[in-house]
Order: sequence, then C-alpha cells, then structure tokens
Amino acid sequence: MSEEGPRAEQTESPIEPLYTHPASPFVKTAAPVPLQLDIASQPSAQSTWVAYRTQIELGLGLLAYLMVLVGSVTVLEANPGDVGWRYVVAALPVIPAGVTVWVIVRALGRLDEMQKRIQVQAFGFAIAATALITFAYGFLEGVGLPHLNWTFVLPIIAVLWGIGTAVFTWLHR
Repeated sequence: MSEEGPRAEQTESPIEPLYTHPASPFVKTAAPVPLQLDIASQPSAQSTWVAYRTQIELGLGLLAYLMVLVGSVTVLEANPGDVGWRYVVAALPVIPAGVTVWVIVRALGRLDEMQKRIQVQAFGFAIAATALITFAYGFLEGVGLPHLNWTFVLPIIAVLWGIGTAVFTWLHR
C-alpha cells in the first residue's frame, strides 16, 4: 500500500453523473462542444484507384469493347466474302462486353442493402419499360414503321436503368 495522498484532480470537484438535473425549462443547458479533430494524425485519403475502382474498371472494359468493336468492323468491311472466320471476328466484341458485365455484377455485390434494393427496383423498371417499348414498337412495325436492329435494346435498358436509379434513389432518400 502506498503512502501517497489523493491526486489533485480528484480533490478539486466531483464529476456529476449524467442525468443529474431533471429536465426543466428553467435549467439552462449548454450546446455540446464540437469535436476537434487533428487532421495531421488522421490516415491519408484513399488512392484514386481504391476510391474509383469500379468506375475505372467499367471505363477500361467499355474502352476495350469499343476498340475491339471498331477493329472487328474494320476487318469485316475490308474483307468481304463468305468465309468462316468472319463469324469469329464478328463475335469478338462479346469478350470485352462479358468482362464489362462481370465488372457490373461485382460492383453490385459490393453495395449495401439499401443500394442493392434501389438497383433491383431500377433494373426491374428498366426491363419492364424496355419490354413495353419494344413490344409496342413491334406492333408499330406491323403497320409500316421501319424495322429496328436488336442492338438498340441494350442502350434502351441502360438509359432506363439510369433513369430508374435516379428516381428510386430520390424516392428512398
């Protein structure tokens, strides 16, 4: 056992326990003191790659798709004829498009529950609205409108998915 006396901090004033004073309109309360953070002691910000990983991967996948698409179209136009390798060259852009799909699915898997819900609702809206648009246009083709290529379906889905994401994010705020 030590012979030391009590510390100075302990003898000055006792600490009042929380909720000592009852709630009363006559007791003046003070606003809480703002938290002072020492910025220098905080860890540095994440690198650009970590912060924008999904956007960078998506951009690289789309860039690869566009490069392979342009190369494929160029080769096909420069080599007219009916040879078997034309089908392989025409299908080459599917590979980077598949990588882009993989990046999107991975990014959706990393979302929190609310963001996943928003994305599912937005994607459901995009699919249903695209089905309605293409179904209606199919009827209009029967009465004289020109036939549209299937390549327009994916951009319609993408645009409607973006619109759905914006709307459902606004509704869930």
